Amino acid sequence: MDYFIHLAILFSIYGILALSLNLVVGYTGLISLAHAAFFGFGAYATAISMTKFGTNFFLSVLIGMVVAASLATLIGIVLSRLKGDYYTLGSLGFNLIAWSIFINFEQLTRGPLGIPGIPRPQFFGIHFSDNFSFLLLTLVFLALVYALSRFVVTSSFGRVLKAIREDEKAIQIFGYKTQNYKLLIFVIAGALAAIAGSLFASYISFIDPYNFTINESVFMLSIIILGGLANVRGALLGALFLVLLPEFLRFVGFPPDIAAQTRLVVYGLMLVILMLYRPQGLLGEYKL
Repeated sequence: MDYFIHLAILFSIYGILALSLNLVVGYTGLISLAHAAFFGFGAYATAISMTKFGTNFFLSVLIGMVVAASLATLIGIVLSRLKGDYYTLGSLGFNLIAWSIFINFEQLTRGPLGIPGIPRPQFFGIHFSDNFSFLLLTLVFLALVYALSRFVVTSSFGRVLKAIREDEKAIQIFGYKTQNYKLLIFVIAGALAAIAGSLFASYISFIDPYNFTINESVFMLSIIILGGLANVRGALLGALFLVLLPEFLRFVGFPPDIAAQTRLVVYGLMLVILMLYRPQGLLGEYKL
């Protein structure tokens, strides 16, 4: 039972990441590889504030969101002036800078040694020490992020985002300052990704810079492409599929000597086949 609860917690955390990244990539058409950086800043904000200053978990989540939103504003001002491949490369550069900060700013992050002993949340005497109660907490956060995402994409603001994706120049003719819209959704997505980082840090109780590499950003991007761009349910479906698939492959019965390598091959092959025959993802409206 603990194993399934563990998978459900991972699904909830990656579901939050997928929902937030889908606002930028799916609805606005901006391919960002910076999401692992915001995930990391949220995790480090919680880890540092809880272990060094004894801050309450929920306050540390707010700190992480403020830190991530502030950094997203700074980098977003630059990125919102870019388009297409240049936007993607700019976001990739930010992820690399963030990773460099995590591994070199040893006074705060302990560098490659990471930060151990991150405690579980407490709220008015309720201690989320066991995995089942922690799962309930992550589901509450997932539901809040889902509701916020639905609100954003069904609002007039969300319709402008989709118009930017379809034809940015056309909507500029009507007087919309698209740079402001692109910046704001980037900041919102960064702040939401920080929530997932805080939950991840508290759940695993240990973080290091290798949790937030560019590979993690590619994995998040794979989730929303697989589930379907510009679809909030697709983002969750993609997270569910990619969290469960590697676990399912553990039980296929590959020879022990090559089991790990074979699982990776099968995992990659299934993704390639899906992209060949369903390039818009499982529930998506757009191709990448």
